[in-house]
Amino acid sequence: MTERVLLITGASRGLGAATARRAAGAGWRVVLVARSRESLAPLVAELGEDRALAVAADVAEWSQISAAVAAAEDRFGRLDAAFANAGQMVPVSFFGNGGTDPEQWRDMVLTNVYGAAITARAALPALARTRGHLVLTGSVAGRHVRRANLYSATKWAVTGLAGSIREEAVGTGVRVTLLQPGIVETDLIYEEMRRKPMLDPDDVARAVCYALDQPPAVDVNEIVLRPTGQEL
Repeated sequence: MTERVLLITGASRGLGAATARRAAGAGWRVVLVARSRESLAPLVAELGEDRALAVAADVAEWSQISAAVAAAEDRFGRLDAAFANAGQMVPVSFFGNGGTDPEQWRDMVLTNVYGAAITARAALPALARTRGHLVLTGSVAGRHVRRANLYSATKWAVTGLAGSIREEAVGTGVRVTLLQPGIVETDLIYEEMRRKPMLDPDDVARAVCYALDQPPAVDVNEIVLRPTGQEL
């Protein structure tokens, strides 16, 4: 098979699902990764089983995410791009003035930071074989200090992670893009955020596909996109 293959984590909803639709429409075969295969079934049915593969994996479990990459190569024979997109967001107060219980913070940190790191580790050997492309979902929250915001700290980590991987990728032909969206209308955001300007998930999907569609000599390092009128 010669059609390009894109693996997407957090693919059952939001940015992941929107990117899968747009990429599949552009001729990519897509490997959809989420914790539950059942949650991916409607999207596979929509895109077609010849073009989409559903894989159940927790991105914070090395054995599962590495198996997802292996499944992509087994099914389609190659991997040309990986979108490390899975993420979580929970409200935090470090003084205990509201927010969630600290026990709930662990899963967010593991998913957003460790999950992104081991998704990259699982995919990069395959991407090196195709001189492929790694895209990571960061956030504008990883560019500015946010009050009482552990999610922001995890996205600062993703910013550093992308740069570190890009340096190691020099000479391999692998490109690394850090995607930094502002508020996007997904089920991750808090109710108070819904009163502010928001991007549609497809707005972000277009940005992902823009980066992926550049010629091999062009490495789009970072994309920052914010809804018009969003305050810093």
